[in-house]
Parts: sequence; C-alpha cells; structure tokens
Amino acid sequence: MEKSIIDECIKETENAETEVAVLKKKLENLQVAITNHSPEIVDPEVTKLLTENTKLKHRLTILNRAIMAESSKQLNSTKKGPESILKTLHHLFSVAIQTACPDITDPPIDIALSGANIKFGDYQCNSSMPLANRYKQLGKKVIPKDLSNKIIANVPPHPLISKFEVAGPGFINIFLNKDYVIQSLSSIIEEGVKPPVLEKKMKVLIDFSAPNIAKEMHVGHLRSTIIGDSIARLLEYLGYDVLRINHLGDWGTQFGMLIAHLQDKFPDYLLKSPPISDLQAFYKESKKRFDEDEEFKKKAYASVVKLQSFDPDHVKAWELICDVSRQNFQKIYDRLDIKIIERGESFYQTRMEKIVKELSANGYLEDDEGRKVMWGDSGSIPLTVVKSDGGFTYDTSDMAAIKQRLEEEKADWIIYVTDAGQATHFQIIFACAKKVGILNPQIHRVDHVGFGVVLGEDKKKFKTRSGDTIRLLDLLDEGLKRSLETLQEKQRDKVLTPEELKNAQESVAYGCIKYADLSHNRNHEYVFSFDKMLEDKGNTAVYLLYAYTRIKSIAKNANLTPDKIKNLAKTHKVSLEHEKEWKLGKVLIRFPDVLLKIVEDLCMHHLCEYVYEIATTFSEFYDSCYCIEKDSSGDVVKINEGRILLTEAAALTMERCFDILGLKPISKM
Repeated sequence: MEKSIIDECIKETENAETEVAVLKKKLENLQVAITNHSPEIVDPEVTKLLTENTKLKHRLTILNRAIMAESSKQLNSTKKGPESILKTLHHLFSVAIQTACPDITDPPIDIALSGANIKFGDYQCNSSMPLANRYKQLGKKVIPKDLSNKIIANVPPHPLISKFEVAGPGFINIFLNKDYVIQSLSSIIEEGVKPPVLEKKMKVLIDFSAPNIAKEMHVGHLRSTIIGDSIARLLEYLGYDVLRINHLGDWGTQFGMLIAHLQDKFPDYLLKSPPISDLQAFYKESKKRFDEDEEFKKKAYASVVKLQSFDPDHVKAWELICDVSRQNFQKIYDRLDIKIIERGESFYQTRMEKIVKELSANGYLEDDEGRKVMWGDSGSIPLTVVKSDGGFTYDTSDMAAIKQRLEEEKADWIIYVTDAGQATHFQIIFACAKKVGILNPQIHRVDHVGFGVVLGEDKKKFKTRSGDTIRLLDLLDEGLKRSLETLQEKQRDKVLTPEELKNAQESVAYGCIKYADLSHNRNHEYVFSFDKMLEDKGNTAVYLLYAYTRIKSIAKNANLTPDKIKNLAKTHKVSLEHEKEWKLGKVLIRFPDVLLKIVEDLCMHHLCEYVYEIATTFSEFYDSCYCIEKDSSGDVVKINEGRILLTEAAALTMERCFDILGLKPISKM
C-alpha cells in the first residue's frame, strides 16, 4: 500500500512539473505577444493576453506549491534518517524563487549559516541581490528587499522553519523551529545517530595505504592509511557498499633481485622456511649486490622473467617474501584498527597482458624510442604502457586496475588516496580510461584524494636524526610512550586500574596521531609534533577525548544509564530554552550536512572542526546551565532532565564522529 501511494505521489508530481513547463512556455509566448504591440494600442486582444498572463502566473504558483507538497509527502513517507537542513532549505527556496521570479532561468539559490549573532537568525538566504542583478541585465529595475518579501511569501510551509525576517539590503534571515530541533534531538537519543538519507547508494572502491613488499611501512604511508580508512568509515556509515583495497607493490624488477638473493643465501628455501624476518636488511643486502655485481644483476633479471612466467620455484620464493611483509604490515593495521583487503600488482599480471593487447589492437599505442606509450589529453605526459625491454610499468598496472575495478567489480566510484605528487599521474590514467571507453563520467565517479607531506618540527621532511625515513612502528611506539607519560603527569595512573590505564594510553596515542593528520586540510603539509598533539587544550584528540568523558560522567553522576535516558526521552523534552542550550542543539542537528559536504570534497578536516565545535559549544552550555544540583555533602538533590537529554545527544553525536575518524573513546580517562 505504502509503495503505491509513493508511486502515485511521484506520478502527480511529474504531471504537475510537465504542466508547469507547458505554462511557462505559453507565458513566454504571451510576453512576446504583449511586447510586440505598441504601448499606445489598447485593444481587447491585449487585455485578454494580460488577463491570461496573470491567471497563468497564479496557476504557476499553485502548481509549484503542489509540487512541493507532493515532494514533502514522498520524503516523509520514505524518510529513514535525519534531514539535511541545507538541502531542505535549498529545496524550499528553490520552489519559492522559481515561483516569485518565473522569468529568471536557473536562478541563484544561496543558503548559508548565519553568524554568531542570534538576532540574524540561524540561516540566511542571500539570493535577492544576485537576482536583482539578473533583472538589471534584462532591463528591469527590481529592489532586492521587494524580491525578498516576494520570495518569503512563496516559501512552502515546513516544520523546520519558525519565521523569516528581511534585513539589510535584502538578506532573508531564517529562524529554525525549536519543536523541530527538539524532535530531531529526541530521535538521536531514542534511535541513535542515524545517517542522512542518500538518493543513490553506490559501490565504492577505495585504494589506500599501499606499502611495498620487502620494505617496512614508514611515515610516508601514514597519511594514506589514516585518510583512506576514515573515508571508508564515513561511506560505510552512509550505507555505501565499500571495498577497501591495499594495492601492494608486490611485483616487478625488485622481486627478481630478492628471489635471486634468497636462492643464493638459503638454497634449501623450498624445504625449510628461511629466517628473513628482517626484510629491510635483506632488501639492502640484495640491492647492494644488484648494484655492484653484474653476474648477480643478470641472474636477478632472469628471475623476474621466470616469476612473471609463474615458474613454481620462483613463485614459492616470492610467496615467502610476501608473507613476511604481510605479517609486519598486519601488526600496524591491527594497532591502528585498519581493515583492508590485499590486492597487489601481481593480481593484475594477466590483466596487464590483456589490456596491452587491446590497446595495441585498437590503435591507442604509439612507438616512442622502443617504448609503447599512450596519450590521454593533448599536451599531457603520455603513459608508458610497455618499456623498451618489454616490461610493464605502474602505468600498465593502473590501467589494468581501473578496467578491472569498473568492469569486473562493477564499482560506481573509485577513490585513490595517495600523496599530491601523483595527481598528474592519475589525471592521465583517468583521461586514458575515458578515451578507450573504460571510464564513463556519466555513470562513474573517480577521485584522486591527494595529500601534502608530513614535516618535522624543523619544517623539513619528517626523518630521523640520521636522515633515514621514520618507521611507522617506531612512530606508534613513541606515541605510546609519550601518551603514558602524559597520563602519569596528570596522575591518572593513581586512579585508573592497570587495564584502564592501558586502554587510555592506547586511545590517546593512536587517537592523537590519527586526529593530528585528519584535522589538517589534507591538501596541505602538516608538522608532526607529539608535544602539540598531546596538549589537552585546543583542537586535539586529547582535548576531545577528555571532553567526551566529561560529558558521559554527567549522566553517571545522576545515576542514569543509557536505557534510563532513553526512557526519560519518552516523558521529557530536550531543554532548549536557554540561549546556550539552543546554540548546542543547533550544532548537533548539523551533523548530516557536515557528512554530505565531505562526500563532495573528501576532506575529513570538516568533521574534525565539527566535533571540536560540539566540544567547545558544550563547554559554554555546561558553564552556564546546571544539569545536576548537589547539596553540601555531595548528594544529588535536583536533576534537570531536559539538559541531561541534551548532554546525551551531544555524547552520542561525538561518539559517531569519533567512530568515523577512527578514534576510540573510553569511559574513564
């Protein structure tokens, strides 16, 4: 039954929209007819046209309202999550502006948050001034304030909005309805923090982390791993079908070198597993031989050929080396709570052979001094698809990978998370994939999520004192050491059990490393400083984790469990009477808009700024509004239930933000 009602609503809306289009066209024709008559001539035809013109405008207004009403019915009948305030306002004002200004095609719809001063409302529509300019271009003088009043008169009623006010040259101040905000916050307490409803749920493949076999993960892998995981967490929460891919460097010339060295050093490797736990040292030994010994170099190249021909002994040696690396990588992923599926370059070997044949057969490859190259856009750098020695390159594997991901995996959206230096490479990959028909921009979305490098406190590339790249394992160990020292300085070791102290140590250590990365705009470099990231003031993980623990302690002090608070929400309203309560409530219901913004630009610092805003706004509220009153002996004498509910909504929203960012809050700290 519900499905048929929704279908009927959609059909009615479509019919109404069709009629609007017809009426608009007719109106345009009438306008032309009126204009063509001399102003001095007033005959029955002109009078008739003018009358019909007025009727059509009135009819257009009614139909636009009908469309809005049907859209609202459809939205409410299918709604399973919180509304985006910005999207709702944009929709309402789009209808109003099109009705008020039918002669403006594609009118500007500018909706924004208001400033801190509550007298200017909660949101603003700033469309009237640019609309007046559009009329000026058409030779009509229109006063922006008059336009604003006309727009307000045509905004369809909605429970989100309390009232409007026109201010200044024509700004429309929008005031939210407190009952709507109370209902939204009550929903958070009773049902949890639900994601906003999306029109389309896509299959998303995220390529991130991507270390190289036989090399240890270092600080250069930190940002890709943390940013990629957080984007994956966000899209999973929003209901996308997410595939997390670790595109390991597990194929190529260096493996011939490693296998040849393994065969020489451990000739019985097929029968007895060789002790090569220190792959870094093993790699350096083989590289030294490769650079200095011509005979060894020839053997290494021969080993590459045998490996790529899938010779069983060489494949076995390769698997042994990969397994040791895998175990080392997994230790880091476990500590950072990263889930990822390995699919290295080796996975694409046969697919690389196939795509080279396809590109060659279809005339996309050109000879360039022995190489086979492919051009994307004119003037760009070409892809080297086949080297002069017949070998494949990163370009080859990336072309094979994007084809496999779009055609075999049926991904709708691919996200590559690498340093900004690879931006040009991926632009060319995307251009070439479009050129050959693998990538269709009409149905596929592809993004390169680039990021700046990590700097040391000297503002140079983050390295050890000896100039070596910092191992990620060492960085995590240092984080644990520093976080324990911080907790001990605050004498938390005296009030926490050993297990609680360990949980707090790990929460702070890994949380501060992740948050320091994510809180910076990914497009910029950032300075890695344990001292700054472990501060308990400002926009740091430590401050936020402490703030969350403090918020959770309020309900505990009132002897209210989460279940009791849920029951409380059925009999009491969230309190929003005080200006600080109202300010906090409005911040909390912006959560869907923050997430939708990140879906557009994939910049996680928006969420960090938002959760910090919750914490600081909560602090303002808590300083001004009591939640619990105690007597001189410390006994609770009065509880403000409405404010307890507000604190619970804040805590639940912060929890969800932490989960998306990969932070683990704890109850005691």
